[in-house]
Amino acid sequence: MGENFLLVGAILLFVAVLAGKAAYRLGAPALLLFLGVGIFFGYDDFNFISYDSADFSEFVGMIALCIILYSGGMDTKFSEIRPVMAPGVVMATLGVILTALVVGCFIYLFAPFIGVEISVPMALLLAATMSSTDSASVFSILRSKKQGLVQNLRPLLELESGSNDPMAYILTVVLVGILTGGAQLNIPQAIFTFIVQMIIGAGLGYGFGRITVWVLNTINVRSNPSLYSVLLLACAFFTFAVTSILYGNGYLAVYIAGMVVGNMKIVYRTMLRTFFDSFTWLLQIVLFLVLGLFVDIEELLKPEVLFMGLAIGLFMIFVARPLSTIICLAPFRSFSRKARLYVSWVGLRGAVPIVFALYAINNNVANSDYLFNVVFLVTIISLLVQGTTVSTMANWLGLSFQEKEHTFRLTVPDHIRSEFSEIEVNGAMIKGGNTLRDIRLPGHTLVVMVHRNGDYFVPKGHTELHKGDKLLVVSDNNDELVRQVEQMGIENIIKMR
Repeated sequence: MGENFLLVGAILLFVAVLAGKAAYRLGAPALLLFLGVGIFFGYDDFNFISYDSADFSEFVGMIALCIILYSGGMDTKFSEIRPVMAPGVVMATLGVILTALVVGCFIYLFAPFIGVEISVPMALLLAATMSSTDSASVFSILRSKKQGLVQNLRPLLELESGSNDPMAYILTVVLVGILTGGAQLNIPQAIFTFIVQMIIGAGLGYGFGRITVWVLNTINVRSNPSLYSVLLLACAFFTFAVTSILYGNGYLAVYIAGMVVGNMKIVYRTMLRTFFDSFTWLLQIVLFLVLGLFVDIEELLKPEVLFMGLAIGLFMIFVARPLSTIICLAPFRSFSRKARLYVSWVGLRGAVPIVFALYAINNNVANSDYLFNVVFLVTIISLLVQGTTVSTMANWLGLSFQEKEHTFRLTVPDHIRSEFSEIEVNGAMIKGGNTLRDIRLPGHTLVVMVHRNGDYFVPKGHTELHKGDKLLVVSDNNDELVRQVEQMGIENIIKMR
């Protein structure tokens, strides 16, 4: 039995990876094809695998989202999100509420036209589960495209998607309580609960992040460096679990803790990032496969599900998301109209709404199966329409640029204060002489390697430099180096860390 389970699991992972490669070539989100693989293998007529546990799906979702948010936080730089902190927080809170209210009203008014009876709380619950953008989808799509965005749009979108789950989660929990316990909607109590969970989540996230940094740098397991990955994983799960037990929002806590860890000096930083990147992709694949296995394709294609899902999906893309974006970004004049349009377009839905829908199923909400199928269909529509056009829309609006790829690959320990940079030789740099000794560089700066026509070599003082050569430069005075090369007309200086 165990061998069969492992065999099926290995086949699923292998097919998912191939699907991800195909998705990259086709310009489609890999996560969408992961869902497709899960649906295919879970289809009853094929009987590849039997799977019907909502509890297990919710547990896998919790573990996966915990690590996805932690890893996303580690890759987020304080220096990048600081300029967009205010609009990001507004989008993550007010934007979620506005989306839930607008979509909830639409569902309630639209349902009678397709012969579906739905109460106001149920309409709001259906909307609340889909009110946040999905961090797994946004992180994976934006970063896999290797596409830069102007006006700090990428850190804004990543900050929003990484921090708006708590609001959607609280709305979902409150509405589930109303539908299952007969409780009345107490807006002051809901606001108080949200504030408490956000404060506790943010405070514990920051505190556990600092403790994690201290633990990693203090506990000496250098005899077996691989244990640092296990240690960091334990810290991530500990942060989520303790914060949730203390009535804080665990998802916000792990995201903030990840940011703290990612922006401070820790031992074996590169190894830990590599581990978490790989582990995050594994969990994303497993999460979307499991969610795909859970869906019943015949239920998904029933007219009442199909019409409702299509209507909600299109309404969210073309009305609700743009409306909430316009209102939330209205006070922030630094964003152009094209930037606001792009933010409204990248309102990707993904695993999070489906996991929240499973929460309704596990709490025995009436018609929760219908809710789950509609949410699943809306997610597919969002990934198909928005996910496949993230890059195209940025190009069409003139908001994108191609990120520079590193020519040199190296790992620099954190205790080394010198900084490594990659510089491309231009005509101005060799105007006064084309040998290395003729190049004006600040003190305590060395050119340690040259890349030319696919070859790498260590230069000497008499080495002739050609236009287009890539130089690996190490300097103890990187600020002066940047100023000096900018005077030569070189704007793109790639830092190696």
